[in-house]
Amino acid sequence: MPLGLSEEQLKRLDEVVAVRRKVKRGGTLFRNGEPFTSLFAIRTGFFKTCVATEDGRDQVTGFQMAGEIIGLDGIVSDRHTCDAVALEDAEVCVMPFDNIEELSREVKALQNHVHKIMSREIVREHGVMLLLGSMRAEERLAAFLLNLVQRLHARGFSQSELVLRMTREEIGSYLGLKLETVSRTFSKFVEEGIVEVKQRHVRIIDATALRNIVNSQQACH
Repeated sequence: MPLGLSEEQLKRLDEVVAVRRKVKRGGTLFRNGEPFTSLFAIRTGFFKTCVATEDGRDQVTGFQMAGEIIGLDGIVSDRHTCDAVALEDAEVCVMPFDNIEELSREVKALQNHVHKIMSREIVREHGVMLLLGSMRAEERLAAFLLNLVQRLHARGFSQSELVLRMTREEIGSYLGLKLETVSRTFSKFVEEGIVEVKQRHVRIIDATALRNIVNSQQACH
């Protein structure tokens, strides 16, 4: 939340986000096509957003973690454009969008903050499009791990260790890679001493090597 709000403004903001909702692992926070009424701030837990493709598969469009906002997809057409599924037991703060808008008209700091959050989301989406457009498998997975650990680190977690809340299959769906390719690429990173993998627990041993894998791509353009 934005800094520099007065007691009164914070109190009003608290009233806006007073409602909390728990979502069990595998449960859905909102579905594609549902009317959009609220944004959700994730307090605890981890989500994936996905859309069903024409042949009935789930295409993962993003992963969201505690401290991030989910539901921005609904602003454009007043309907959600994806499903949001909890990858572990989670709790969110419900932020009715009308109330947020009304309050942010009065409180400039809040308005700026909401715009920043939206902008960050757009930049992230754009980054993903670039990632999928031109990168080889190793580059995609390296960029994914770096992005994940960087977002976790910004929330006070370790800079080198993470527990993957999503399956290899979900990572593949998000990165546009087959399951075998994801597994093979993880194995390659392990062999090269870049990461250690124990089931879902990943330790980044050589972050510089991961960055070099990603940057070698950018140097080619």
